[in-house]
Amino acid sequence: MENEKPETPSQEEKQKIDVSKLIAIIPSASELKGEKKHLGEKRIRIKYDRTLNKPIAKLPSHIASELGIKTGDTVEVVVAGKKKVLFTAEVVESKDNAVVVYPVELEKQGVADNSIATIRKAR
Repeated sequence: MENEKPETPSQEEKQKIDVSKLIAIIPSASELKGEKKHLGEKRIRIKYDRTLNKPIAKLPSHIASELGIKTGDTVEVVVAGKKKVLFTAEVVESKDNAVVVYPVELEKQGVADNSIATIRKAR
């Protein structure tokens, strides 16, 4: 017992590298190509505008650019994952973070003004 040495880790165990740290520094393929990233969808507050005569959603330009939406595109507004309505997008210059929409279809489904909804480009 006196001649026993305390166990020391072998050379192989000392040289192990944490792979998760290496993976964290590898850029994604889209970053390597230099492509701009667009969000698929965004949760946003919706406000009603009763002066609109047709199903239009007025998106602030900074939100539209994040989502890759242009004037004339079709957007889908989803409330609580169940209530879906399609609108024609109209990009406007605004500092507000709310999307202004035509209220008739949403009111039929029981959605209140100033609700939080998910907005995305329709497929």
